[in-house]
Amino acid sequence: MTLRHLRIFVEVCRTGSITKAAESLHLSQPAVSLAIRQLEDYYGILLFDRISKKLYLTESGNKMLSYASHIIESFDDMETQLKNWDSAGTLRIGSSISTGTQMLPQLVRRFNLRFPQIRTQVLIDNSRIIEDKVLTNQLDLALVESLSYSPDIVCVPFYTDRLIVITAPKHPLTQNPECTVKALADYPVLLREPGSGTREVVDALLVTAEVQITPLWESTSTRSIINAVKENIGISILPYELVKNEIQSGAVAGLPLASPLPNRTCSIIHHRNKYLTPSAQAFIEVCQEYSNLSTESFQTEEERQSSTE
Repeated sequence: MTLRHLRIFVEVCRTGSITKAAESLHLSQPAVSLAIRQLEDYYGILLFDRISKKLYLTESGNKMLSYASHIIESFDDMETQLKNWDSAGTLRIGSSISTGTQMLPQLVRRFNLRFPQIRTQVLIDNSRIIEDKVLTNQLDLALVESLSYSPDIVCVPFYTDRLIVITAPKHPLTQNPECTVKALADYPVLLREPGSGTREVVDALLVTAEVQITPLWESTSTRSIINAVKENIGISILPYELVKNEIQSGAVAGLPLASPLPNRTCSIIHHRNKYLTPSAQAFIEVCQEYSNLSTESFQTEEERQSSTE
C-alpha cells in the first residue's frame, strides 16, 4: 500500500463521500473507489458500511483512520522539516588560524546578518587538521591558505594577501633600504607551526632562496608571534593584513625586501562529493564578495546592513 491510498482513504472519511473526495483530490470517482477497494483487499477488512448510499466507518475503518492520519501527519512533518532544514540548520565552517584571525569574523558576521536563522559553527585550527575534517565530513566548508593535493578536495581561491617581514621598530634590519632573504638568517626567526598555510609559503620561499633557518619560536598563535616581535625577541614573516595595524601604529616595522615576498592565496575548500546546501553556497558568495571589495568597503557594507536590522 502507498501513501496515496492512505490520503484517499482519509479524504473519503473527511468528506463522507466518494464523489466529494474525488472532487477534492482532483481524481475520478472510479479511481477513488478503486483505492478504497484495494485497501480493503490488502488488509482483508471492510472499511465502510454502505447503507442507503451513505458511508459509515466500521470499527476496522476507525482503527485504520487513526493509523492513516498519524502516518500522513508524520510524513508531512518530515517533508516540511527536511525541505526547510537549510533555512534553520547549522553550517559547519572550518578555518586555518591566520584566516580565522584575519577575516573569518567579518565573513561570519556578514553571513549572519543575511541568514540569522542559520547557526554557524566554527572550528579554527591548523590547515592540515582543517583539511582532514573536511575530508571526513566533519566540516561543510573551510577557509585555508595552503594548497590541497587531495583529489577529493575542491579548492576555490577567493582572496590574495601578501606576506611581509616584521621586526621591532629599532631592529638593525630597519636601517637597510632593502634586505635580502638571506639576511634574515642572521637573526632569530619566529614562525608559524609546520602545517600552517603561512608556514608552507615561507618554507617554499626559503627553499627557493637556498636559505636554511631554524626558527627560534614556532607557534600556532599569530598574536604571540607579533607580541614577541614587538619585544625584539626575533623577526617574523606574516600576512600583511594581520600586522598592518601594528605597522601603521609603529608597534612593529614592515620591511621591504629586494625580492618581493610571495603572495598568500586563501581558498574555500569542500569535499568534491559534498552537497552544498543553499546556505553553504551563500557563504561562498560572501567570501567572494570579500575578495571583490576592499576590507574597508566590506566593513562599511556590513555596518550598513547592521543599521537596517
